[in-house]
Amino acid sequence: MGHASLDKIKTLQRNPTSIRNLCILAHVDHGKTTLADCLVASNGIISSRLAGKLRYLDSREDEQIRGITMKSSAISLHYSSGENEYLLNLIDSPGHVDFSSEVSTAVRLCDGAIVIVDAVEGVCPQTQAVLRQAWLEKIRPVLVVNKIDRLIVELKLTSQEAYTHLQKILEQVNAVTGTLFTSKVLEERAEKEKEERESEVPGGPAEGPVGEQVYDWSAGLEETDDSHLYFSPDQGNVVFASAIDGWGFRIQQFAHIYSQRMGIRAEVLLKTLWGDFYLNAKAKKIMKGAQAKGKKPLFVQLVLDNIWSLYDAVVTRRDKEKVEKMMASLEVKVMARDLRHSDPKVLLSSICSQWLPVSQAVLSMVCEKLPSPLDITAERVEKLMSVGTRQFDSLPEQTQELKRAFLQCSSGDDQPVIVFVSKMFAVDIKSLPQNKQRPLTQEEIAQRRELARQRHADRMAANQQAESIEGCSQPGSTPQAAQPAGDNSTGGECISSQMENLMVKETKSEEEGKETFVAFARVYSGVVKRGQKVFVLGPKYDPAQGLSLLSEGCVASDLLPAVPHLSCCSVDSLYLLMGRELEELEEVPSGNVLGIRGLEEYVLKSATLSTSPACPPFTPLNFEATPIVRVAIEPKHPSEMPKLVRGMRLLNQADPCVEVLIQETGEHVMVTAGEVHLQRCLDDLQQRFAKIEISASKPIIPFRETVVPPPKVDMVNEELGKQQKVAIIHQDKEEASQSRLSDNVHLDSTGLVTVTTPNRLATVGVRAIPLPQEVTCLLEGSSELVRTLEQMNMSLREGKTLQVSPRTLEAIAGLKAQLENLLKGRKWRNAVEHIWAFGPRRYGPNILLNSIDGYQRPSVWQCLDKTVKGGEAALRDFDNSIVSGFQLATLSGPMCEEPLMGVCFSMERWDIQPSLKPQPQQQDSLEEDAIPHEALADDKAMVESNAGGGEEDGVGLQNESKTAGQSHAKRKPEAVSVDCYGPVSGQLIAAVKEACRHAFQAKPQRLMAAMYTCEIMATAEVLGRVYSVLGKREGRVLHEEMKEGTDVFLIRAVLPVAESFGFADEIRKRTSGLASPQLVFSHWEVINSDPYWVPTTEEEYLHFGEKADSANQTLKYMNAVRRRKGLYVEEKIVEHAEKQRTLSKNK
Repeated sequence: MGHASLDKIKTLQRNPTSIRNLCILAHVDHGKTTLADCLVASNGIISSRLAGKLRYLDSREDEQIRGITMKSSAISLHYSSGENEYLLNLIDSPGHVDFSSEVSTAVRLCDGAIVIVDAVEGVCPQTQAVLRQAWLEKIRPVLVVNKIDRLIVELKLTSQEAYTHLQKILEQVNAVTGTLFTSKVLEERAEKEKEERESEVPGGPAEGPVGEQVYDWSAGLEETDDSHLYFSPDQGNVVFASAIDGWGFRIQQFAHIYSQRMGIRAEVLLKTLWGDFYLNAKAKKIMKGAQAKGKKPLFVQLVLDNIWSLYDAVVTRRDKEKVEKMMASLEVKVMARDLRHSDPKVLLSSICSQWLPVSQAVLSMVCEKLPSPLDITAERVEKLMSVGTRQFDSLPEQTQELKRAFLQCSSGDDQPVIVFVSKMFAVDIKSLPQNKQRPLTQEEIAQRRELARQRHADRMAANQQAESIEGCSQPGSTPQAAQPAGDNSTGGECISSQMENLMVKETKSEEEGKETFVAFARVYSGVVKRGQKVFVLGPKYDPAQGLSLLSEGCVASDLLPAVPHLSCCSVDSLYLLMGRELEELEEVPSGNVLGIRGLEEYVLKSATLSTSPACPPFTPLNFEATPIVRVAIEPKHPSEMPKLVRGMRLLNQADPCVEVLIQETGEHVMVTAGEVHLQRCLDDLQQRFAKIEISASKPIIPFRETVVPPPKVDMVNEELGKQQKVAIIHQDKEEASQSRLSDNVHLDSTGLVTVTTPNRLATVGVRAIPLPQEVTCLLEGSSELVRTLEQMNMSLREGKTLQVSPRTLEAIAGLKAQLENLLKGRKWRNAVEHIWAFGPRRYGPNILLNSIDGYQRPSVWQCLDKTVKGGEAALRDFDNSIVSGFQLATLSGPMCEEPLMGVCFSMERWDIQPSLKPQPQQQDSLEEDAIPHEALADDKAMVESNAGGGEEDGVGLQNESKTAGQSHAKRKPEAVSVDCYGPVSGQLIAAVKEACRHAFQAKPQRLMAAMYTCEIMATAEVLGRVYSVLGKREGRVLHEEMKEGTDVFLIRAVLPVAESFGFADEIRKRTSGLASPQLVFSHWEVINSDPYWVPTTEEEYLHFGEKADSANQTLKYMNAVRRRKGLYVEEKIVEHAEKQRTLSKNK
């Protein structure tokens, strides 16, 4: 198949039935880019000899060096099958877990996916992840089992063993799909039953449905047809291939070949080629039960044996005679130089690429089995249009009508334009089509030749004229006098022309270094044209609000009123994405993938574009990896700081997963998904975006601080309370703890901390209680819901109404029910009703409880109860100060100023002295002092917020304190009777913060470390080395299993993020590259050891010695964080200082 012209592609773009948008998904190193090379070579873009070696779609230098794909890139291919012609928009995506965000951007734009599985390694962790992503985006996958040559050359399996092995791989892949399908069906059934129960009469019997749900749970699975979901060679959605050797096949090809030779119908062969069937040579019939009768299955006999014998003749034995016979029977012609080549793989690939070309097998499967843009399902459209907790039915009517435009995928002028931008990618301005030198046509060459001749003739004529003038002017003196003036003028002209050239060169060099952004997008409806004006819809845009503010029938070019999260822009240029190249287009019809230039000012990472304000923003992308690795960045030369800031802004836009922020300390911090991702971001920043020398700190490791229930055993596993205390050490510890508490702070034996403000006007009593782990996980997972709840409560307090969908209210009610279920027992009685606030930042995994007698404040769940009104349970004065103090305390804990996690602070006492009530004569002075007092309170809150370290950006909290100050100022005239916002407010915030910190310290304190889930594939001989590296880095193996039919072990472990830097390199070095880990952020885990532990019992004293100076891992982590933040670290600089002695005697 030749190279398709641009005009041909433009023609095919107008017919959506012939378009296939697909991406290639797989685990790292399973052969995605090699297969993509084979498909690209089929279009004549690269040589078929270079397929697999060139890695055409890996256009970055670091991708070529590392040998892994780091970004998703697209190319448009042409394929013709009989009379039908197809346009394939192929997107190659990365397999490394650090770049899984790039996979999400690719999957969103596609209708189908090629999932590749390594025939040796089978289903790997990332294979499961990509299958899940494809399932969530509702796109149809097809399977390619790649690297079958490894079964022959490396594992040396027989064809029969290989067949069994391939069957197991198909079972593994189908098991993953089956799990996803089962969970979906059961979820839908549970929802349906819930609706049925709700629709029943309240007094009616409810036992029936519950009984059904318990005992008949599989009924939904039996009714639903799932046969089309699974991969099976007889369905035509599986290709067996070796992309590096250039061959691949579907069983349809062999069924067609053998139906002609054996006289058996192709349909019969298609059903029996894969499965437990064999050929009875005597009866010349295909019969069932090959395994039971010990016969060769048809697939082995007719397919695999031929491939095995070819490899045996060409690669193993190098039998020239046999090879020539095979070539004759296959009717394959090979060039003489390939026959003489010293590498047998060259001959093998030239035979195979003619006999069973992999591109033919894959492309025919894609065109048959994957849907066109016209086949998009209504379910997928509704999912794309339903943002957050909104249901499709709750969207405005005009918005729901757009569903028809999606399903029709029409390119009519009257259809609304709907485009989704999944990511922005940076392109050098030089590589844009308009700035590239294009090859000249014959007419242009002739024209230029004529112009050059004309110029040469003019120059010759001018020279002759100059010579004749010189000859004439020699006798007289007047012309000579006039000559210098002419010379000067020509000299001036030369200088000015040189200056112009210099200016042009300077501007050119500036332009050469510039990066521009191209949006990676897909058109879902209408036709996008150059220069067209469109609306840019932000992720929080509400179509109902937009339609109410905008006049009917308004277009993007009109002067529009301000609508939240809606802006207007024009499309500068449209491009066809061709791997490393871009081709300029005038318009792109519906159903195509394209590049758009001119959106960098309007789109940060992803966005929805439309000509209709009724269009909702698409649902956000599902990212598998969470950014967790942080580094602080600064320029080598401080004068280049503006360049760094600009570079980081560009990097943030160019990478879908990276996060860029400025901390309270003023550091510029970059958050990435892993080590490889971090290195790529640093290289991009230094070489492409900032173009300056930068220095990056060591990775900033996030920790959390928490409290745990008092341990029942000591460090030597003896039960506490029964041993004899070592008096001196115990006494020292008691004295130290007593001296820590000041005059204003009192700690009683039960752990209640009472703090009085410096002016003695207010007293608070706080107790810290560890939250159950399940509650912490629930709150962490529901942070968005808690944030919505807080916004609703704020609007209710201000007397506003916030429009929230019933689904959101259901979710909040569900969260409350879950908390009530988890917080049971005497200690937690009515705790959920008494929740005062969540923190830090009002949505974190810590709780402030209202346990004060006689204080009935409005519940945080008041939005759920329609009957309760704001006036019935009034807020006490200074209520907000208590919450602010709690927020500051949870944002930075006492151990190393890291955020708290899983701690409940119970406020048990809050007394305000009656002297706070002002006397009548003090009224005037109070009013005069109101503004300074308020400013002082705000300053106090700001200072406190700056003092609390926290690893996350502290801007949000400062903004809260500002807004709080503004709202206080508004309410000032109403509540003059109490000076709520004077110095007392600031002192109360500080007192609450101090009380929370001391209450925290009164309990056993622990650090929580971020943990990675680590998946390692290793062979048996290097298993011991893998375990030793894991043990050295505080890792913990959860389970290991051996893959059937191989000597490969799959090890699943957890590893602290703090110990993960350099882990992958060390494992590869120790195992000589035979084991490679995949690290994904998993959860937070409490580190069991106490950082402040000292021996207190006789047994501990005997076991650990007086100093107890064995390494305390938690203390090491804590001190490292304190040192980085510039906090005091309690450590001895010199241990055992003794005079140096020499062995030789003094003489």
